[in-house]
Amino acid sequence: MPVYMAAGQTANPVLSRRPLCYPPRVDNDRQQVKEKYGLVRSLGLLQATALNMTNMVGVGPFITIPLIIAAMNGPQCMLGWVLGSVLALCDGLVWAELAAALPGAGGTYLYLREAFKKTPLGLLLPFLFIWQFIFSAPLEIASGYIGFAYYISYFWQSIAPWQTRLIAFAVGAVVIGLLYRRITAIGRLTVVLWAGMLLTVAWIVLSGLANFRPQLAFDFPKDAFSFSTGFAMGLGGAMLIAMYDFLGYYDICFVAGEVRRPERTIPRAILYSVLAVGLMYSLMNLCIMAVVPWRQAMESKFIVAEFMTALYGPWAGSLVTILILWAAFASVFALLLGCSRIPYAAALDGYFFKPFARLHPTGQFPHVSLLVVGGLAMLASLFDLESVLKALMTTRIIVQFLGQILAVHFLRTRHPEIDRPFKMWLYPLPSLVALLGWSYIFLTSGWQFILFGLLTLLAGTLLFRGQATQPPNSPAHRPLA
Repeated sequence: MPVYMAAGQTANPVLSRRPLCYPPRVDNDRQQVKEKYGLVRSLGLLQATALNMTNMVGVGPFITIPLIIAAMNGPQCMLGWVLGSVLALCDGLVWAELAAALPGAGGTYLYLREAFKKTPLGLLLPFLFIWQFIFSAPLEIASGYIGFAYYISYFWQSIAPWQTRLIAFAVGAVVIGLLYRRITAIGRLTVVLWAGMLLTVAWIVLSGLANFRPQLAFDFPKDAFSFSTGFAMGLGGAMLIAMYDFLGYYDICFVAGEVRRPERTIPRAILYSVLAVGLMYSLMNLCIMAVVPWRQAMESKFIVAEFMTALYGPWAGSLVTILILWAAFASVFALLLGCSRIPYAAALDGYFFKPFARLHPTGQFPHVSLLVVGGLAMLASLFDLESVLKALMTTRIIVQFLGQILAVHFLRTRHPEIDRPFKMWLYPLPSLVALLGWSYIFLTSGWQFILFGLLTLLAGTLLFRGQATQPPNSPAHRPLA
C-alpha cells in the first residue's frame, strides 16, 4: 500500500515527499536544480525499488489471503495473483512512460494536469483525482484499522463484531491524536517496518516450504476451472484483491523529480518490484494453503497466526500476531501522515479547496486535511473489510488508472513537443491490457460498488461545475484558478 509524504516529512531521501511541482526534465547541474526547486536527482535503481517495495508490503497480504481464496472458492485463486501481476506490469509501463516524460513530483496529479492542460479536462481531472482521493485514501487507511482489529481478536476469541468495529474506530482516533502535532520524521520507522515485513514473509514462506503438503495446496474443487458467470465474477474479485495488495508499485513516480536517469530507473524499479512482490505474495498464499486447508483458511480472520500455530504451536501464533499488529499500526500511522498531505499540497497549488491548505497555528501541520481524511477513515473502519476494499478500488480506477491510460494517448497525439525518453514496449498493447484489466475489475466488483464509484465521480464533477459558475470574486469561486 502506498504511503504519500509531503515536503520535510522525512529525513530519509528515499522516503521523502515534496509539494506538487514540476521541475525541468533535463538539468545536469544538480546544485542549480536544488537551489531553484529544492530537488536533487539522487535516487538510483536500488533506492527506487526499495521505495516501491516498502509501500507495497504492508498489512494487506496478512488480511486478504482468506478473501482471495473465498473469491474463487479454492486454490485456483492463484490465477488472480498471476493475472494481477500481468496487469500491474502493463499498468506499470503506463506509469513509466508518463514519469519519464514528466519526471516531476506529484504523480497522477501532474500527469493529468499536463496531458489535458489545453482541453476542458485540464482543470477538472486534477480536481477529480484529489476529490476521489478524499474518499479512497480513508478507505485504504481503514483497511489497516480493520486488519488490526481482526488480529486483536486472536487474543480475544470471544470478541463480538461490534467490539471489533469499536477497536478499529478507536485505533483511528489514537492515530489522529498522535499525528495532531508537529511531525518531522518517520523515515526510519518505515524502513524498519519494511524490513520487519520481509522477515515475517520469509519466515512464513520458508516454514511453508519445509512443511509443504501438495494434497492440500492443490485440492481443487470439482469444476474449478469451468468457465461460468460465477467463475468470471470470482476471478474479477480475486484480481481486485491482488491489485489492492500490489498498490505501491508506482510509488517512485511520485518522487520522479529526484530520480537519476528516470527514463531507465523508473521502468526497471517498477518491473523489479512487481515481480519480487508478486512472487512473494504468491508463495505465501500457496504455502499457507499447503498447511491450512483452504476451506478453513478462507473463513479465518487471522490466517497467518493459525498457520504458525499449526506448525510450531501457540507461541508462534502469538509472536507473528504481535508482529502483524505492530506493522499494521505503524503502516496506518505513516499512511495517514502522508495521505493528509496530498489534499494540502493540491490546495496550495490551487487545484483543491482552500481550507485544506490551512496549517495549524502552532504545530504548522495541515490540520484540516488531517482531520477530514482521518475522520473519514474512522467512519470507513465501521464497515467490513471486503466492502472497504471494493469501494477503495472502484473509486480509484476511473480517474487515476483509466485516466492515466488516456493521458499516455493524449501525450503521444496532442503533445508531440514533449520528449518521451521511455516509450512503453509494444505500444499500445500494454495500454490495452491495462485498460481491459482495470475495466474488468471495475465491472465485476458488484453493482453497489460500481454505483459508489460512479456517484463519487458524478458528485465531484457537479461540485466542480457548480463552483466554476460562481463570479470570479465570489467567496465560493472555484479555488483552482
